[in-house]
Amino acid sequence: MHMTVPAARALITAVVEVSRGLSEAEIVVIPPFTALTEAAKLLLDTPVELGAQNLHYEDKGAFTGEISGPMLADAGCRYVVIGHSERRQYFGETDGTVNKRIYAAFRAGLKPIVCIGETLEEREEGRTYRRIDAQLRDGLAGLSLGHFADIVLAYEPVWAIGTGKTASPAQAEEVHAHIRARLAEGYGKEAAGCAIILYGGSVKPANSYALYREKNIDGFLVGGASLEAETFTGIAKEAIKAYKEVQ
Repeated sequence: MHMTVPAARALITAVVEVSRGLSEAEIVVIPPFTALTEAAKLLLDTPVELGAQNLHYEDKGAFTGEISGPMLADAGCRYVVIGHSERRQYFGETDGTVNKRIYAAFRAGLKPIVCIGETLEEREEGRTYRRIDAQLRDGLAGLSLGHFADIVLAYEPVWAIGTGKTASPAQAEEVHAHIRARLAEGYGKEAAGCAIILYGGSVKPANSYALYREKNIDGFLVGGASLEAETFTGIAKEAIKAYKEVQ
C-alpha cells in the first residue's frame, strides 16, 4: 500500500527506462489498484509486464470493495499475486481461498503468482515443511500439468518479510528444492522442471546475486526494495550476473 498515481508513474517510468538494458530479465511491476490503468499506458510496447496485488475469487457480484479477475484483465494486467503472507495474516486468506483465487485468475487469462511460506514460530518448531506441504496440497488442489506453464510460485518466509532478515542462500535453496520435489511427486517431473519458483523476503542488491546462484531459485518477489527504481533494477542486474555465470 504505497504510492499515489503520480508517484507510481514516476517509479514505473524509471523502471522501464532502466529495463531497456536488462533484456535477459523478465520484469513485472505490481502497483496498487488505483495505479493499474495508468501503469498499463506506461508499459505499452515495453518488455515490462503488469500485475495486481490481489483479486476476488468470483468474477462479479455483491462484494463491495473487491476487484475481480475480468476487471484486472480489462485494466491491462497479465499477472496477479495470490495468497501473500500479509493477505493471509491480516485479511483471513486461507489455502482454500487461495485455490479459488487461482482458478479465478485462470478464468480471466491472468497468470497467478502464488505465495507460500512459514512463520517464525513454525520454523523454530521445525514445522516449515509441514506448512509448505499443506499450502501446496490445498492451495494447488485440482491443478494439472498444463497449469504449470502459467503459474508462478513464490516462497516467502513470513519471518523475513519487512524485517530486514533474509533466509541465507542455503536456507532458501533447501526450501525451494523441497517445493520442487513435492511438485514432482504430485504433478510429475515435467511440471517440477518448468515451474518458476521465486524467493521473497528482504531481497536487495546485496544478497540477490548469492540467492540467484542457487539451483532452484528462479527469481525474486521484491517488496520494500522495489519502491526505488535504482534498488529494484540493482537486484535485476545482480540476478542477471548470476544467471550468466551458472549457464
